[in-house]
Amino acid sequence: MRNKLIAGAAAGVIAAVGVAVPAQALSATTADLYVLHAVPDLPVDVYVNGDLTLDDFQPGDLAGPLDLPAGTYSVAITAATATDASAPAIGPIDLTLAAGTSYTAVAHLDAAGTPTATLFTNDLSTIPAGEGKLTVRHTAAAPAVDVLANGTPAFTNLVNPNEVKANLPVGTISASVAATGTTAPVIGPADVQIQEGVNTIVYAWGSLADNNLALAVQTISGLHSTPGGIPAGTGGLVSDQNDTLVGWGLAGLLALFAAAVLVALRRRPAAQSDR
Repeated sequence: MRNKLIAGAAAGVIAAVGVAVPAQALSATTADLYVLHAVPDLPVDVYVNGDLTLDDFQPGDLAGPLDLPAGTYSVAITAATATDASAPAIGPIDLTLAAGTSYTAVAHLDAAGTPTATLFTNDLSTIPAGEGKLTVRHTAAAPAVDVLANGTPAFTNLVNPNEVKANLPVGTISASVAATGTTAPVIGPADVQIQEGVNTIVYAWGSLADNNLALAVQTISGLHSTPGGIPAGTGGLVSDQNDTLVGWGLAGLLALFAAAVLVALRRRPAAQSDR
């Protein structure tokens, strides 16, 4: 299973460079976790189980896939200038991860613009031949939206922090996001490729009032109706600021965000794996 994340840095933009990390296989005792920082203009520190595990985590950064023991992790997110976790901007929240499951945790704005966090479960069910899955997640400070495919509403009245999904024929669609009941895009249009056996996950994030709405696209592959093996993954962040490939991985109690610390401390070559 190959996973990529493409993050747009401005309204209607999907940027064009990438980050990849080594593949991780799901097991009977661990979970896969991807972490997306989707709060604009808020560099943060991250505390896991009371310990500082990430310093100066930037908007648009992605960690994962992290191969974590099943269990519950207490996470507090503070401003990057904080000296401890006593006044978190988000949390503390408990993230409970089940074995054999894939998640994406998103730090984002709620509909009113307040920082929050949502744990999404990634759909790894098999997809019929000739089709891919499109998942859309509303994580932006914006009211209910309609998701348009080739100018026609495909999903309607999607509210933060919910998701919708459907299997679609393989091909490229022009995707955009509009206020519910309208067709004037507030994000996009942008081309989204529907690939066979791939769950393409589109995030709307940012703030409508602040005019920084953006799209992010995460893909999870290897979901064909006759898969060749156990799903595994690679994950990537696309930023319009750089094109450096960075690889990281982690297992252990504080692994929720500690892998991202390695990104800040050192760089090592990216790896990709197909299974």
